[in-house]
Amino acid sequence: MSRSEKVTLTVLCMIYDNDKLLLQDRVNNIWPGLTFPGGHVEKGESFIHAVKREVKEETGLVISSPRLCGIKQFQTEENERYVVLLFKTSQFTGTLTSSEEGVMKWLHRDELSSCRLAENFLELLQVFDSDDLTEFFYVDEPADGQHVKLL
Repeated sequence: MSRSEKVTLTVLCMIYDNDKLLLQDRVNNIWPGLTFPGGHVEKGESFIHAVKREVKEETGLVISSPRLCGIKQFQTEENERYVVLLFKTSQFTGTLTSSEEGVMKWLHRDELSSCRLAENFLELLQVFDSDDLTEFFYVDEPADGQHVKLL
């Protein structure tokens, strides 16, 4: 039995300025709502380069010192592991712009409860914010469907 599996690698980046978060109102039907900018890691690309490139493409900002702070992962319907590397930084320069991925906006954390967030965004935010949590993992429960575990 092979110990390898097909994997898709992606990145998300929490860009913050004190209590404000930079969020993207995604237009994608698969995972709509407000979330952090990010996207796929290209073949042969470093994770740091991928997060910097994706942030630049989606926000117009140039980030520095992105810190890996967690992982989100799940199995796709095609039984492929989908891994999202979670980065965060408060260091950025440039002029904020939006892209075809969605409109970018700064929101105070206390505004989040009244916004249309991407599915499980608040649980994901716990991993970004915590020094103890490092993994957001979907677990299939046959009786109840998928559940989120924060590890």
